[in-house]
Amino acid sequence: MSRLRFGYFIAPFHRAGTNPTLALQGDLEFIEHIDTLGYDEVWLGEHHSAGSEIISSPEIFIAAAAQRAKRIRFATGVISLSYHNPLWVADRLMLLDHLTHGRVIGGFGPGSLPTDAGMIGLSQTDTRELLETNLDIVVRLLAGETVSAKTATHELIDARLQLAPYSDGGIPLAVAAVSSPTGARLAGKHGIGLISIGSTLTIEGFSALSYHWGIAEERAAAFGTQVDRKNWALAGPFHIAETDEQAREDVKFGIESWFRYFQKVAAFPHLTMPGQEIDEMITVINDLGAGVIGTPERARAQVERLWDQSGGFGCMLQMGHEWANPAATKRSAELFAAEVMPHFQGQAQPTLDAAARAAQVRDNLAQTHQNAIDLMTKKYQDEVGSSPARYA
Repeated sequence: MSRLRFGYFIAPFHRAGTNPTLALQGDLEFIEHIDTLGYDEVWLGEHHSAGSEIISSPEIFIAAAAQRAKRIRFATGVISLSYHNPLWVADRLMLLDHLTHGRVIGGFGPGSLPTDAGMIGLSQTDTRELLETNLDIVVRLLAGETVSAKTATHELIDARLQLAPYSDGGIPLAVAAVSSPTGARLAGKHGIGLISIGSTLTIEGFSALSYHWGIAEERAAAFGTQVDRKNWALAGPFHIAETDEQAREDVKFGIESWFRYFQKVAAFPHLTMPGQEIDEMITVINDLGAGVIGTPERARAQVERLWDQSGGFGCMLQMGHEWANPAATKRSAELFAAEVMPHFQGQAQPTLDAAARAAQVRDNLAQTHQNAIDLMTKKYQDEVGSSPARYA
């Protein structure tokens, strides 16, 4: 297994009715926390309605977060590209590329909240068609081309960016896949990254993973591009604690609100799971393979299952969900960094091997050590015994 990257996908989720200012500050503080823990990436979403996913501009939020967290990479996860003028999207990404010193990833999707699209007169079919049109334009603009184009919502006339990328190779790009083939198809067409969001949140979730990548590879072959599994990110929910019992107790804080959001508020049929009582919700998460509520050992097993079922990927993202209170959520991130990540990043096995080697020779070396102590003790006693008395 090659080295996996790890991160968080923060839509975000906050229970409607809580203080939004405090919630956003909490998100910023959490990103600082995972930055110090060594996570590789954090993806921030864009939503405009429904009351729980309250970041309306991932670009603005990233600009604030990047001043606090100096190492982690930031991804727009995702910009609802169908809602925007593609020229300004490309220009804002280029600005972020410079503000973050090359730590930005441009993630795009059609916009999954129907209540968002409805406010600007777009259907879910419209948003998917506009995604393809606008992504073509953004890719060309970021490559330094001059673009003239007329879309269903905007017109560009000799449009060109005024900045070059901060880093050689430009800004990495990715497109979201949830349930339809749209995202995977576009990833293959442009030879860019793919992020599978919530693909473990359905009974058939694991098979959806190989479905996504198969489409990306097929379209890449058709368009003469290349896709790389290292640029494929998977997002799924985890909450871990020292024991299964503690993890189950932790999520009583907020898992019901999260379930009800997808069951009753957000029109995401592909992310809706059964469950009426909290114990049933926990069972659904664990037993259907949707995620993990339990120990680090359970989390390691989940990542391994995802790896085996998908055929390999580049980044495992934990979904932000506010199942637990802030302290328990931070502790979960700490345990994941300490007990899960090293097993997939080449850091755990060398220390385990070193401990095993030392254990094999311990008894013999311990006896040798004791023999040396005995020898030096006897030598000292002999010296004292043979020395003349200093006082009469």
